[in-house]
Amino acid sequence: MSTPDTDTGTRTGTRAPVTRAEYCVIACAEAWRGDGEVLASPMGLIPSLGARLARRTFSPGLLLTDGEAMLVGPDGEVEGWLPYRRHLTMVTGGRRHVMMGASQLDRYGNQNISCIGDWERPSRQLLGVRGAPVNTLNNPVSYWVPRHSPRVFVERVDMVSGVGHDRAAAAGVTRFHRLPRVVSDLGVFDFATPDRSMRLASLHPGVTVEQVRAATGFALAEPDPVPYTREPTDEELRLIREVLDPAGLREREVRG
Repeated sequence: MSTPDTDTGTRTGTRAPVTRAEYCVIACAEAWRGDGEVLASPMGLIPSLGARLARRTFSPGLLLTDGEAMLVGPDGEVEGWLPYRRHLTMVTGGRRHVMMGASQLDRYGNQNISCIGDWERPSRQLLGVRGAPVNTLNNPVSYWVPRHSPRVFVERVDMVSGVGHDRAAAAGVTRFHRLPRVVSDLGVFDFATPDRSMRLASLHPGVTVEQVRAATGFALAEPDPVPYTREPTDEELRLIREVLDPAGLREREVRG
């Protein structure tokens, strides 16, 4: 495993050290690398910054939406019209890549945003299933988890909202099913294993494998060595700090 420049996992030099939140923005941006002209649908601040950063740098073909009926540029300028019928066509045709949140995720990528506890008498009611089944079966879906813990990364989700690899395979609906990555405040995870179970793909600098294991409710596959999440370039840092999020709101979402 490579080692960062300092004990805190940040780069040294004339610029301010890279924060954990900024590594998360970079990791989220990488989810859309190579996607081409697809609709990026980030849910949450860090994924939104990641999508806008990707659009400005290595994925210029990305389409961004205002969440209503317009296609917008990385600064919010209107670039086109996206009525709901066109949006649905992109969804069912696989031309959208969503980055959703998750209240629970299991080793195969099954996601729960509906309830905690038994479905008939849950201890906590959440968002509901919403569009998660259609999202996961019709277009690529990644996940963003700002607080990595055993309460989120669980052995078995209490209810399946987004469909994981095991259930998609059992139902024979794998043609358009793809879960590219999971990004948390500790690292990046994928499903590049023979049984499509979750793998620790990279650690954010300053995080240890032991920390990730302790915060995960199941055994992760691990490469040897485990790499670190890539460093942002100077231009990417400038865009994050001066253009995309000059108010520093990203630091409120991710603890250092």
